[in-house]
Amino acid sequence: MRYLELFFAFLKVGCFAFGGAYGAIPLIRDVVLVHGWLNEETLTYMIAVSESTPGPIMVNLATYVGSTQAGFFGAAAATLGVILPSFVIILFITAALNRTLKNRYVQAILRGVKPCVIGIILATGIWMIVENCLIGADGAGVDRKAAGITLFLIVVSAGYKRIFKKKLSPVMLIVIAAAAGVIVYGG
Repeated sequence: MRYLELFFAFLKVGCFAFGGAYGAIPLIRDVVLVHGWLNEETLTYMIAVSESTPGPIMVNLATYVGSTQAGFFGAAAATLGVILPSFVIILFITAALNRTLKNRYVQAILRGVKPCVIGIILATGIWMIVENCLIGADGAGVDRKAAGITLFLIVVSAGYKRIFKKKLSPVMLIVIAAAAGVIVYGG
């Protein structure tokens, strides 16, 4: 029964996650917290780990949660649940791609969904910053180390863009963030 619960919970995430992984994080958060599979702190850590490991964040999170709840077959059930909707949708879209994308109504829908996706990604980013920088159960204090790393990353990213006239690679930003975390929290 645990396998079906994992499959259907992550099937829901896969069905309603628009905008990629960052758009899916609020859905995954709701699913894992409602079922009690992870707490807020562990989820935040797993999001960070999923971002820095190869593969899609949704798949990495689903696999991790499934594995912690029901071993290998739980990981397989959760992963299948989260990828199945995209797989089926891609099959249908591929079959009718040329005709569908030229349709003016489809173009209107895609243009209308775009601001929603941007809002979801922005809200997720703000949630992650606030969650990582506040300490205590009631969020009464500020984790100065986390806030400092966040500010440092913003300065590095903005400075790089100003100096080199291009954005800093997300991979480099992750490496810099990991190094800053090791320096600040490891020593």
